Amino acid sequence: MLLAIGFAHALSAEELTPELKAWGDRYTKDILPVIKSRCIECHDGAESEGSLDLAKFTSSESAASAGDMWDRVARRIRQNEMPPEGSPGLNDQQKGAFNHWLDSRPKQDLCNQLASDETQSWYRGHVMSRRLTRTEYRNSVRDLVGIELSDSELPPSDGAGGEGFDTVGDSLFTSPIHLEAYLMSANRVIETALPDELAGAKSSGLLPVLPKELDPESKLEAREAAKQTLSKFARRAWRRPVDDAEVERLMSLYDGSYARHPHYLAALRQPMKAVLISPHFLFVVESEHEGGVQRITPHQLATRLALLIWSSIPDERLMQMADNQSLYEEEVLRGEVRRMLADPRSRALGENFGLQWLGLKEFGNGPRPDGEVFPEYNDQLMHGMREEAIRTVAGVFQNDAPLTDLIDADYIYADTTLARHYGIDLPEEATWQQVNLDDRQRGGVLTMASVLTTTSYPRRTSPVLRGRWILEEVLGSRVPPPPPNVPALEEEHESGKATTLRERLEIHRKKAECASCHNRMDPLGFGLENFDGIGRWRDLDNGQPIDSAGALPSGDKFSGPAELKVILLKRSGEFQKHFVKKLLGFALGRQLNKFDNCIVDQCLKRLRENDLKSAVLIEEIALSYPFQHRYFKSKP
Repeated sequence: MLLAIGFAHALSAEELTPELKAWGDRYTKDILPVIKSRCIECHDGAESEGSLDLAKFTSSESAASAGDMWDRVARRIRQNEMPPEGSPGLNDQQKGAFNHWLDSRPKQDLCNQLASDETQSWYRGHVMSRRLTRTEYRNSVRDLVGIELSDSELPPSDGAGGEGFDTVGDSLFTSPIHLEAYLMSANRVIETALPDELAGAKSSGLLPVLPKELDPESKLEAREAAKQTLSKFARRAWRRPVDDAEVERLMSLYDGSYARHPHYLAALRQPMKAVLISPHFLFVVESEHEGGVQRITPHQLATRLALLIWSSIPDERLMQMADNQSLYEEEVLRGEVRRMLADPRSRALGENFGLQWLGLKEFGNGPRPDGEVFPEYNDQLMHGMREEAIRTVAGVFQNDAPLTDLIDADYIYADTTLARHYGIDLPEEATWQQVNLDDRQRGGVLTMASVLTTTSYPRRTSPVLRGRWILEEVLGSRVPPPPPNVPALEEEHESGKATTLRERLEIHRKKAECASCHNRMDPLGFGLENFDGIGRWRDLDNGQPIDSAGALPSGDKFSGPAELKVILLKRSGEFQKHFVKKLLGFALGRQLNKFDNCIVDQCLKRLRENDLKSAVLIEEIALSYPFQHRYFKSKP
């Protein structure tokens, strides 16, 4: 079996607690005999299957120090994927002994710790102060100035890191192209928001404090009005209180501009542009004062919360709660999470987190379905597919729906165009809405056209890609890359003997080096074969009936997407854990480590206590120790 496993930090014999030593002793008594009789044949030495050498765990100390590795081995055993098909399996007594031993592993209290130089000898750190991502920059400008930037005005797209998201500082580089985009965008939005005529300024989302020369009811001189305007604008843009020295530097720009052209609105434009190109706006900076783990300031907490839910800056209410430090209070924070999820800006959870989790961030920008095979595919349909994915993920949080709605829901989101594509009747020119379904063939992320199109080739479907997508993005299982020199599927069958895609895959799976992975992937993909390469329902493929039946290594059998979703709901625990880890990684902007495990466990516990209602996940993450604390390197 191909099982690539990374090892956690190994403990020395001296570091093992009495409880871990006792746990290791049970390994040598109850588990090592099973390893020797069922596993060593394939997992012995450096060339072991999946790079997993179990022969090195011959003592209680070596087994106990391996720690987290056993969780991953157990996962494969519990799914009947290890030992592989064709090898002597584990009987019920052996499985029971292994699972009981694993479940009795002593827990470490890591909930109130962070990985740091002090806690982990291998800690290399990660970039915490980062620039705004492309999406965050766009949303922040929109919410600050009231102007939506076009795609051509935005900086380049960002790469992913950590748990697969672009919120990871390690991967957020700043290039000259970024700086040019920031300068051009700042110039355009401020010139648009503050034209020379007051009427034009009133029509934007950025209305400055007016002096008495422009407002008869004002008692302020122009310079004092400008000072109040810039203080308020910088505070919101920089997401924190602004000190007098910073305001005076902005006022010096105002004074110089006013001296050259004594017009209030025109003079404001220069310092406002400076606010938008300042590192205080473009970068999420959590300044450090002394070394060690510290709680972030309430304004930094407000910023983290706004970036998580809105992918934008805090609003005035959030800023006020940071000002009076009430945001630190649990009930206040929970209330703010609920308020923010009810706000339309929480759509960003679908657009930013959701699209990246589903592997749809660049949907529409890469290879397109072949126009000869799928002439119906066009830009309008593509945008509708993308919009459905955004609304599906965001809607689960906005409506506090069960998390399992992402696997199997009795509704979809659609407008007239997408509904017609799905064979659903909606009134002509119907806007986006939640549409209730009569059956379970649709509903959830598996059956969205965006996912089905992404996991197809330009001219045909791919059960392999679809099955792999389910394993990796829904269940969190790692699928290793294919062995080298494997021929293309189209070249592999004997002419005249394999006419359908399914028959060709059956031949492919007969190869020993392919079987272990394809036996996991292909059946899942077959369950979606009733959907063509752009997600439409079909009963025939090239004139032959679709065979959408599948059988998994676990023994579960199904036919079609409705039954497939039932099988996946039986593995809901795997989906929930994977989803929570992805959401936490997105929120923290880094790769998770063992100190985050108890946060994942706490989220799962609260999820079960609340009937799987999803909003509680955002609450628990916002209240967690790593979300509200960070590690600062000690200064020399």
